[in-house]
Amino acid sequence: MSVSRILTPFRVHDDSEDATVALQDLKDTALPPAVPAPPYRHAAPSGPWPWMDLNVDFTDSTTVIDGSWRGYPQNQFGNWTPDQVQRSQMLEKCSINKSSTVYWMDVHYDGSFTAPDTGEDGHTTVVSTQREDGFWDMLQGERPGDIRVRSLFVDDLTSPVLRMLGTRYNVEPFFFTSSINWIPSRYQEAPIHGEGDHITITLPFVRALRDSGPLPPTDSRINTQAPYPMGEGSMLFIDLLAIHMVRGVETSTIISYHPESTWCRTPAKRLHSLMQLVGDSVYWQKIFRKSKDPTFVFLAILWYPLYAWDESFELLDYHVGDLESQVLRDHGITRGLHILQAHLLHYASLLHGFEVSVRFIENTRNPAMESSNFSDKQREESDELMKKECENLLGEIDRLEKRRLMLSDRLKNAMNLAFASVNIEDSRQTRTLTQATVRDSAAMKQISYLTMVFLPASFLASVFGMNVAEIVPGTRETLDHYVETTISLTLLTIYVVVTLQKHSSFHEKHSTFLQRAAWPILSLRRIMSKAPVGAQLQQASAVDDMV
Repeated sequence: MSVSRILTPFRVHDDSEDATVALQDLKDTALPPAVPAPPYRHAAPSGPWPWMDLNVDFTDSTTVIDGSWRGYPQNQFGNWTPDQVQRSQMLEKCSINKSSTVYWMDVHYDGSFTAPDTGEDGHTTVVSTQREDGFWDMLQGERPGDIRVRSLFVDDLTSPVLRMLGTRYNVEPFFFTSSINWIPSRYQEAPIHGEGDHITITLPFVRALRDSGPLPPTDSRINTQAPYPMGEGSMLFIDLLAIHMVRGVETSTIISYHPESTWCRTPAKRLHSLMQLVGDSVYWQKIFRKSKDPTFVFLAILWYPLYAWDESFELLDYHVGDLESQVLRDHGITRGLHILQAHLLHYASLLHGFEVSVRFIENTRNPAMESSNFSDKQREESDELMKKECENLLGEIDRLEKRRLMLSDRLKNAMNLAFASVNIEDSRQTRTLTQATVRDSAAMKQISYLTMVFLPASFLASVFGMNVAEIVPGTRETLDHYVETTISLTLLTIYVVVTLQKHSSFHEKHSTFLQRAAWPILSLRRIMSKAPVGAQLQQASAVDDMV
């Protein structure tokens, strides 16, 4: 399927029936690219040198700062020089997009979810080059007084839209750099007691894609950042949830960044549709009516990666079962078991990041709730609700971790079974070889017995066949000549063999060829240098008497 066909469902600008199209219907025959290894040191504003490596020279910027939205981030954050912006690639990676699609959603104080009156058809705004000023005027517009949270889900983020959002809501550039570069992060910034703050969570998570069609062969190198293909065209791949929230007393704002929707990663339209369904949930309606804290909308979004994790482990459970059944039939599958085990180990770190993000939401209280607009009872009820809902989410994450450990243990058991099967097969082959060797030994023993029967006769035939004067009168050779020649040749053979040996008890270590050639003389010298046994005993007795 071509990329243009995949992009088509994401560009619907009305509230038609296909607004909730399942993501599984958006397929691509190619694997998504591997997620880049995250440089964690550039993830949060607490780092004093944003996007500066130690081996990079620092240069002062003399560029005139544009005070309009086109001057972001320097117009809001003067410590971000053009060199740092270029190294972060937050503008460069957005420049490939020609237009952005923004999906709007408002959460009212009565708990209802509606589309704002933005002057567009439905809840969608397409921001092209010709409509940049119109979108900026839209962001500057005054909101109605009954809006608790306004959410903006952004697809195909362009550089102008990034600058406008960053300028309008005073967003720390770390949110955009962490999201665009897939760096896990979570932090609070600009907290003001009784007024509000900014919170950011960039959370990689694992999603499953079923029946994506035939997949190309993967690289032989194990890369846990790359998608993990499974049977029947299914695969697991890493997706990203990047949320920035501006919390205030009267109204709040949520900005959701969505990367590379063409690779079947979560598009803004999909998450926007799911969040609209949250407004129909009776359970969450009660929470929104009971608490005025806008952070609960943020917490509801975090249930999306939990659902994705659960679906992934459900699919992975079947895959592990298939691998276990194949182990006994195909011992070469052990490499596949090791690859899956490596991915599970990587998933452990992602789940831990998920848990830390939820605890961050639980422990980072909204400063706006300290405003005089809220009573102590409202703050207490809101805190209790937040703790309860975070504990619910943490309990589900703990269940996912236990399931991951169970799958990991099953893989270890399957690998042990594979190794045991190989050992059993090797034992069978060794037993077969041993039996064949025993049979060969029995045959050789019979041959040896047969040789021993004829050995005396062969010896006598050789002796009586000698042409020596003692046996055959009239010949020149004698038995003495035979003995002398035999002993001489035997000694010569022994000398040559010992000389050519580099490792022998007759030689010292690392001896040269000349030293090995003189081994008879050197051996005789060593023997002569040793004291006789009687002399050694006399010396020992003398030492004892002296003591």
